[in-house]
Amino acid sequence: MINPQLQSYIEEEILPRYEHFDKAHRLDHINVVIAQSLKLSEYYDVNPDVVYTAAAYHDTGMVDGRELHHLASGRIIRNDSRLREWLTPEEIETAAQAAEDHRASSKNEPRSIYGRILAEADRQIDPDTIIIRTLQYGQEHYPELDKKEQIDRAIDHLYEKYGRKGYLRLWIPESDNAVRLEQLRRLLDNPEALREIVSGKLNS
Repeated sequence: MINPQLQSYIEEEILPRYEHFDKAHRLDHINVVIAQSLKLSEYYDVNPDVVYTAAAYHDTGMVDGRELHHLASGRIIRNDSRLREWLTPEEIETAAQAAEDHRASSKNEPRSIYGRILAEADRQIDPDTIIIRTLQYGQEHYPELDKKEQIDRAIDHLYEKYGRKGYLRLWIPESDNAVRLEQLRRLLDNPEALREIVSGKLNS
C-alpha cells in the first residue's frame, strides 16, 4: 500500500505538471503508467512507494525537452527535498535511476527491477494508441510536413522502434506487452495495410 501522505503530495504537486506537456505525455499517460507499474510490481518483492514515485515522476523532465527528459526526471527526483519525508536516500536514488532508465531508446538494460518495471509499464503497446501518438508527435513537432510526409515519418518511426529489428526491448515476462507487440509487428509485416491504417488515423 502506498504511503497516503506521499500519494497526496504527488497528486497535488507533481501530477499537475503534466497538464502542460505534449499529448503523449499528459496525465492520462502517467496514470496508465502508474497503474501498470503497480500491477507489475505485485510479482516482485519491491517497495510500492518507490515504484509509485518513479512512475509518477518519470516524464517530469519533459519540462527541459524530450531528448534528455529521462535524465532530467532523475534530477528532479533527486532534488525534491520533500521526498525525504517518506523515502530513504537509497530509495530516492533507486527511483531516480528507474526514471533515467525507462526510455525505450536506451541501449542499456535498466539497473534495477524498479527500472525494468517502469520501462515495461511505459511501453503501453496498443497498436491504435501507438499510431495515434506517433502522428500527434509529428504534427506537433514537424508542422511544416504535409499529410503524405507526416504519414511517411510515422511509418518510418514505427518500423524503427517496433519492427522486428527495432530498438524496443521488453523486460518483464509477466506483462502482456509481448503478445501486443507481436500483433503490431504482424501489421508492420503488411506495408499496404499499415499505410491505409495510418492514413485513416491522420484524417480521422
